[in-house]
Amino acid sequence: MKLFFVFAIMAIPIIAVAQPTIIHQAIISTSTNVIAPEEDELQNVQNQNQGQGGMFRNFGDGETKSTTYLKDEWVKTVIKTDMGRTTIIRNNNTKLTTTLFEMMGNKTGFFVTDSEQVVMRKKMDSLMRARSKDSAKEALPATPSPVDVIVTTDTKKIAGYLCKKAYLVTTHLLGIKDSVTVWFTPDIKFENMSSTGGFSGFGNNGSLRGLDKIDGFVMSYETKMRRNRRMQVEVTKIDTSKTIADKEFNIPKDFDVKPMKDMQGSSGMGGGNFFQMRRSREN
Repeated sequence: MKLFFVFAIMAIPIIAVAQPTIIHQAIISTSTNVIAPEEDELQNVQNQNQGQGGMFRNFGDGETKSTTYLKDEWVKTVIKTDMGRTTIIRNNNTKLTTTLFEMMGNKTGFFVTDSEQVVMRKKMDSLMRARSKDSAKEALPATPSPVDVIVTTDTKKIAGYLCKKAYLVTTHLLGIKDSVTVWFTPDIKFENMSSTGGFSGFGNNGSLRGLDKIDGFVMSYETKMRRNRRMQVEVTKIDTSKTIADKEFNIPKDFDVKPMKDMQGSSGMGGGNFFQMRRSREN
């Protein structure tokens, strides 16, 4: 009887679960669209009718197109708007991120390590918790809220890849939950990168937590932002056929690049103000 049971177990077929293909080199095009509430759009129309143009339009609204270059430990993202060009270059071996700005003829930038970012983030969190207490509001949690991934059976194609629908469910204080819809392809993964687009390249509050928990590559998602805005991110093209030269990740010599700690006092640099600039629709 025992021998029969052993043979029965051995006879059960083993179902192999396909693992994503790890890609080490690619060029990825992404569209990020920040959508304002209807009342804000109505205000913009009224401003234009009164000859005020779009001067009161929120600088973060509109569509931004970005291109990300991936090669082994290197990741470079180029973001172009009518106000200029931002380039983010990261070396995942040295844990160093360099951000370059080209605006109104100026070429500046800063670099920062992961460990330095952790220290700065802790300082910022401490300041925010102190302000919450001073304003008699509930203090911010000292640790991030946990995020769970729930994968559904829904599918659709994005940029030629069959994608699955999933929810990122965040559990806040008192058990309050909210979710974000994510579409991902389980067929591929990129080395050192779980997603592109959005504001995740800048490492600010616009980034979405939990994307790194997806077993595949995130192709599309939508999340809520401050002031009743929504941010839609979607990959429009993935090219794995081109060879990317090493010089693509070089820092141009005509840029004035300094440590981030030296740039925090500058207007729009390192203090978060730059990331509020308008991302306009590209032609």
